Amino acid sequence: MKFATTAIHGAWDRKNSVRAVPINRTVSYNFRDTEHAANLFALKELGHIYTRLNNPTQDVLEARLAKLEGGTGALAISSGTAAVFNSIINVARVGDEIVSSSELYGGTYSQFKDILPQFGITIRYVDPHDISAWKNASNKKTRAFYYETIGNPSLRVPDFEAIRKVANDVHVPVIVDATFTTPYLLNIIEHGADVVIHSLTKWIGGHGTGVGGAVVDAGSFDWTDPKFATFNEPDSGYHGLRYAHDLGDLSPIAFVLRMRLVQLRNLGACLSPDNVWIFLQGLETLALRMDRHSKNAHQVAKFLLTRPEVVWVRYPGLEKDNSNYQTASKYLKRGFGGMIVFGLKGGRETGKKFIESLELFSHVANVGDAKSLAIHSASTTHSQLSEADLLAAGVEQDMVRLSIGIEDIDDIIEDLKKALSSV
Repeated sequence: MKFATTAIHGAWDRKNSVRAVPINRTVSYNFRDTEHAANLFALKELGHIYTRLNNPTQDVLEARLAKLEGGTGALAISSGTAAVFNSIINVARVGDEIVSSSELYGGTYSQFKDILPQFGITIRYVDPHDISAWKNASNKKTRAFYYETIGNPSLRVPDFEAIRKVANDVHVPVIVDATFTTPYLLNIIEHGADVVIHSLTKWIGGHGTGVGGAVVDAGSFDWTDPKFATFNEPDSGYHGLRYAHDLGDLSPIAFVLRMRLVQLRNLGACLSPDNVWIFLQGLETLALRMDRHSKNAHQVAKFLLTRPEVVWVRYPGLEKDNSNYQTASKYLKRGFGGMIVFGLKGGRETGKKFIESLELFSHVANVGDAKSLAIHSASTTHSQLSEADLLAAGVEQDMVRLSIGIEDIDDIIEDLKKALSSV
């Protein structure tokens, strides 16, 4: 099945008497007998034990996401932030290091800068577009490379395949936050990702009604390298199980299986069945919405270029931004997404006044909604960063971030015209 069909029908048997995927609002599940219960807990067979670990509704979402990404398995989790954190601690522990792009969402940057060091994990930041920097920042302690497909909010696109080549040389997995592209605009596994992260809250959910995250396992990385201790040393919680060696037919999902059995089981960042159902609804229209988001955003970006109040505009699909467009157009064949950033004459204060003058756009801390959204990044989503960190993340003081919705383009541009005229 093609993408749009898989997003609607994937992982759900049409012969099922229930046509729509139901919400399974249950905490626990009946075991057939004591042997069945023991087998489930011992991993001798797979099934449902407790909704913190998995749920029949969640099974469909995870299988559908894995199909859309071309992965071997997936894990749905409580938020995109939880997906990032649990992916890192799944592969790194005390004394290990991660090489990361400096162009990150503010919450991820804070997690990497202030929280992971408390676990003894060091993050080394690099300019993601300087390919030599990835190799130079790597050493024997490096356990993964990390970047975003489109930096938030820099909106710059790294050269994925070039980073993959360096990762191969160092022999580390590539962990990628693909929230801004979704699996519709980009299949990042085809271009070198071993682990894919999504904030389901954004375009996949699509309507600002549920919080959740997901991790997709490409099933391509060889975890038997002894330096990956979490996959090679015996797990005392599962009778000495070594995830890189003892999973048999389940080895292609080693990454997400360990995350489910260790982090999700014991730390509990689970996703509610109701939110799972919300994301299944969102997936069904993802292809349609991403086409509209991309088309609207492209038109808004070109409109902003014509306005005298605007100093600069950044959108991956603008040919004027030659360095970014060259890389973006190499990978993004279906569209360039729904995000735009731009700067206004007058800087930070003018940006605030512009946002307060908008009527159709909602002033909220979110992106990927069917509704158009706006925010001033330096004073909100990235306010915890120092001036130097802001520059490294690609956040200018005058930057306004727009998440373009799927409203009629004439109404979107009319609202922007009025707000620009007011400043």
